[in-house]
Amino acid sequence: MNMIDNTHSDRTDITLGQLLDRIADAPELPLVFTYDGKPVKPGYHVTEVKAGQFAALDCGANPEAWSEIFVQLWDIEEDGRTHMEAGKFGFIVRKVSEHVRLDGSAKLTFEVSDGVRPMQLFCANDPVAEDGALHVALTPRPASCKPRDRWLAEQSTKEASCLGSSTSSKCCA
Repeated sequence: MNMIDNTHSDRTDITLGQLLDRIADAPELPLVFTYDGKPVKPGYHVTEVKAGQFAALDCGANPEAWSEIFVQLWDIEEDGRTHMEAGKFGFIVRKVSEHVRLDGSAKLTFEVSDGVRPMQLFCANDPVAEDGALHVALTPRPASCKPRDRWLAEQSTKEASCLGSSTSSKCCA
């Protein structure tokens, strides 16, 4: 049995490629997704894997384009079933990729529903091996303002470069 490295477990909003790389290290472990503070039921199904190409205009009138992979989980209980092994999840994704082009670097979104409540959108945190299973925490995917996000990233970069500069008195005015 390979041991999975948990040193990167603080990453959030991972890509499909990052998820597949991590589960390849421990294909025999049960894959347990958690959301809303609870694990998916042992009978969960991967009901769809979809690839989307999007083009949009953001609230600042800037054109945007991105790829996104959607994995739909049906959170149900079925008699006698256990949590799917990580390797089976990988197999399902590989099977889909035989018919649909999946970009491993694309944004990854999970759609989760129990078949009663409306579907919810989540991003995935880096898998963590714990208690004999591979756990993937799903975090609600919030809406955002892309122009504001870009501005905040620029400010953060500017501050970081100023803090590391010996001429910081000329910087960050």
